[in-house]
Amino acid sequence: MGWVNIYAAVFSEEHASIFDISQRYGMQLIRIAAALFIALIILAIDARFYIVFANYFYILAIASLILVFIFGVEVNASKSWFQIGGFRIQPAEFAKFATALALAKYMSGYGFKLGSLKSYVKPLLILLLPVSLILMQNDAGTAMVFASFLFVFYREGMPHWVLILMAFFVLLFILVLMFNKFVVLLLIILLSVVLFTLISKKIKDGIRFALALGGLIAIFYGVSEFFDLNVSLYYIVLVPLGISIPLVFMYAYIHKLKHVFLQVFILVVAVGFSFSVDYIFYNILDVHHRDRINDLLGIETDPLGWGYNVNQSKIAIGSGGFWGKGFMEGTQTKYNFVPEQSTDFIFCTVGEEWGFVGTTVILGLFLFLLLRIFKIAERQKEGFSRIYGYGVVSILFFHISINIAMTIGLFPVIGIPLPFFSYGGSSLWSFTILLFILLKLDSARLD
Repeated sequence: MGWVNIYAAVFSEEHASIFDISQRYGMQLIRIAAALFIALIILAIDARFYIVFANYFYILAIASLILVFIFGVEVNASKSWFQIGGFRIQPAEFAKFATALALAKYMSGYGFKLGSLKSYVKPLLILLLPVSLILMQNDAGTAMVFASFLFVFYREGMPHWVLILMAFFVLLFILVLMFNKFVVLLLIILLSVVLFTLISKKIKDGIRFALALGGLIAIFYGVSEFFDLNVSLYYIVLVPLGISIPLVFMYAYIHKLKHVFLQVFILVVAVGFSFSVDYIFYNILDVHHRDRINDLLGIETDPLGWGYNVNQSKIAIGSGGFWGKGFMEGTQTKYNFVPEQSTDFIFCTVGEEWGFVGTTVILGLFLFLLLRIFKIAERQKEGFSRIYGYGVVSILFFHISINIAMTIGLFPVIGIPLPFFSYGGSSLWSFTILLFILLKLDSARLD
C-alpha cells in the first residue's frame, strides 16, 4: 500500500511505469525487496544471537552516530546521513532497534527491578546517549521517538504518577504559552489545594489553607493598590505563596503527612518551570520549532509560510471526502501542493485519493498490527523478549500516531516517517529489523 501511494504521490507521465527505478516508486520497490531479504536473514539466525549480541548492536549504533559527524552528508539542515553510492543511510533510524535491544538486555538482567531512583540511572543513560547524539545532528524529530521507551519503563514497574506528572508539565508548557502566567499560577495553586485535600482527606484543612492563602493575596493586592506600587498580579500571588510554603511544611511535619512534602516540591518545581518556559521557547527551540508550535496552538498563523505544509495537507485530506477522489485523481497530490508528500506527508495522499474510507482502513490495519505486537510481547516467557516487544510496539505507536497527527494539524511537524508507508530505505529497513527480530524471538519462546 505504501508503494502504491508513493507512486501516486510522485507520479511522472514521462516515467509512467511503477517499476521505473529512476523514480522514487521504482527505488522503493528495490528497498521493499531488500527489506524482505533482511527479514529472511533475521528469521534464519538463531534467536539467542539477538540476546547475546544485543549490547554489540547498541555499540555499533552509537559508533555510527558518532562517525556520521565525520563522514556524513547534510540533508535538510541535518547532518545525519551516510552517502553510499546512490543510497543514503540514516544511522539514527537503526539506533531505535539497537536501543530497544540494549534496554531489553539490561532490564532483563538478574535481579533488576525498577524501584529506587538508582535503578533508573543506567536505563536512562542507555536512552540519553543516542538521543544526545541525534540532537547534535539537528534531528529533534527522531530524538523525540526515544521518549516512547517510557511506556516500556511503565510496563516494567515505573509508577503511573510519573507519566501523569510528565503529562502535567507538557500541559503546563502549553498553558504558559497560551495564557497569562497569573492565570496559570492560580491554576497550579488550585490544583495543589485540591490534591492536598483528596490525598490527606482533610477537607477542613484544605479549605483553611485556601482561605488563608486567598486572604494573604487579598492583603498584598490591597497594599499594592493603596500605595500605587504597580506590582504585577503574578507577583502578588507568588509572594504569599512563598510565605505559606514554610507554614505548610510545619503543618506536614507536625501531622506526619509525608506526601505533602512531595506535593510542595512539585508545586515549587511547577512554578519554577512556568518561569523557564519563555527561556526554553525562545532560546533553546529553533525558529521553525517555535513557528510550528505557534501554528498548532493558534497563537500565530502563516498559511503561506511556515504553516504551508500542514495547511495544504489538511486541504488534501479534507478534499478527499468520504470515498476519495480516486487513485491518481488527487489534485493536491498531482500538482505537488504538499511538500514531502511521499515521505513525512504520505498520509495526505491516502486521505485525498481514498477518502475517509481509505484512511479508516489504513488506521484499522495499523491498529491491528499494534494489537498483535502487544499480544506477542505480553505472551513472552523471557524478560528480554517481553521488554523488547514493548519497545517495538512503543516505537511503532509513536511513529504512527505522531505522523498522522501532524498531517492533520494536531501535532507540530517534526519530520518522522509513517512506518512501512513513507518513502525511504533507512526507515523501512529499520522497521523491518525491529519487527522481525521480535517475530524470531517469539518463534523461539518457551510455551
